[in-house]
Amino acid sequence: MNKNQHIRLHTLYDDLKTRVRSLSDDSSRVRAARRLVEEALKGDEVYYGINTGFGALAQNRIPPDQLLKLQKNLLLSHSVGVGEWVPKDISRLMLLLKLHSLGLGYSGISVDTFERLLRFAQLDLVPAVPSRGSVGASGDLAPLAHMSLPLIGLGCFWDEPGTKIIPAQQLLAQHGLEPLVLQPKDGLSLINGTQLMCAYGAYVLEKCRNLLTAADLICAMSLEALQGSVRPFDSRFQQLRPHPGQSLVAENVRMLLKDSEILESHRNCGKVQDPYCLRCAPQVHGAVRDALAFAGGAVEVEINAVTDNPLVFENGEILSGGNFHGEPLAMALDFAAIALSELGGISERRTYLLLEGHDGLPKLLMREIGINSGFMMPQYTAAALVSENKVLSHPASVDSIPTSLGQEDHVSMGSISALKLLPVFRNVEVVLAVELFTAAQALDFRKPLKPGRGVEVAHNHVRALIPHKEEDHLLQEDLKECIAVIRSPQLVQAVEAAVGKLN
Repeated sequence: MNKNQHIRLHTLYDDLKTRVRSLSDDSSRVRAARRLVEEALKGDEVYYGINTGFGALAQNRIPPDQLLKLQKNLLLSHSVGVGEWVPKDISRLMLLLKLHSLGLGYSGISVDTFERLLRFAQLDLVPAVPSRGSVGASGDLAPLAHMSLPLIGLGCFWDEPGTKIIPAQQLLAQHGLEPLVLQPKDGLSLINGTQLMCAYGAYVLEKCRNLLTAADLICAMSLEALQGSVRPFDSRFQQLRPHPGQSLVAENVRMLLKDSEILESHRNCGKVQDPYCLRCAPQVHGAVRDALAFAGGAVEVEINAVTDNPLVFENGEILSGGNFHGEPLAMALDFAAIALSELGGISERRTYLLLEGHDGLPKLLMREIGINSGFMMPQYTAAALVSENKVLSHPASVDSIPTSLGQEDHVSMGSISALKLLPVFRNVEVVLAVELFTAAQALDFRKPLKPGRGVEVAHNHVRALIPHKEEDHLLQEDLKECIAVIRSPQLVQAVEAAVGKLN
């Protein structure tokens, strides 16, 4: 696979843009595989899903004059999705990842069908896909069937803002596109695959890169505000337990605390140990990093894989296998949800600690409480979301319910792993925003002493958006600002401009 064919998670969107341009210029692998399918159809051999029924109906031979109807029927019968719509950004990823996989040249899709999907991508016509209905094997059948319906003039597209859906026929007519007649093998090439699971996983894990660095930064803010010790972040501890993530987190915090006047002010205070949410941050944040690195590696392998069935090989063989089974993603995305849940859990504990009135901080981070509730209630929100994440982190991959009259007797449920990963991630963003909001307030009470340079820049970044609070007000608006800060790379970028590249 050359560099234009390999999609990397950390450059996901740029790589996919490059891939679409590359496929527009050169679809020779698609054409070569299609010629092999057409040659095979001239003979009398039986090929699953090309001239047979599907799933439990694989033994049913389909006569040549019904092969086109077979492919259309496949889309119609499998479009049984329900529930909320997959968000437009993730639906777009589904489309692009399906194009990438088909373009590797082992699926045998017809050139006209492939080029129409490519046209959808070029015009940013994003199919609307119901989120529920996949069991993660044989791939994401129902979601991918809905994604493919606009090819035959059915289904819906998202509007440009991604707020409502429009009948596909309407947008096709606007662009002068006629519905296609699917050719033998097209239907199966389209709906067999793991692109729903991949899209959710890639969407979340690509964003986790910024989130993990922001989490270390916010931890450093809390550490300074609570007059915690930097000693547990000493590189010698990490060398004696050399998990990769642990060392990266400790290094980040050490960089962020350089030139701290607050640290110097309590260096000889006599306090022996900090609570675990501070002292063990390298071990917990580090384990989260390592878990997400594993999950990201699994997703990157998957988005560059061919996951439909049967597959067309260069020697002309068309073979049935099981690359559509979502188990590698199901386990990885379950692990990612568990890891993110832990990141939120330790963050909430630091928020709670900031409210207790340690080392000269006022309780609830306001001088006058009683008449004011101070920062009490944001911790409730964090606690509620952390608890919700514990429920969402139950592994979907431990379950299996047979389908297709027992032919598909073990399924991954990876689609459920994927769907619940997104709300876990969103909840953790909010939990970290609460800690950021709270730590910034607490740091104000350490003035005129300055925190480490990195923490100071982060504190100033927040204060440019949200002022210090001396009495109760509508906190919801401030929380919205902090959530926006977490979701943007600007906080991390501002700090890195001052202290250097963080891990």
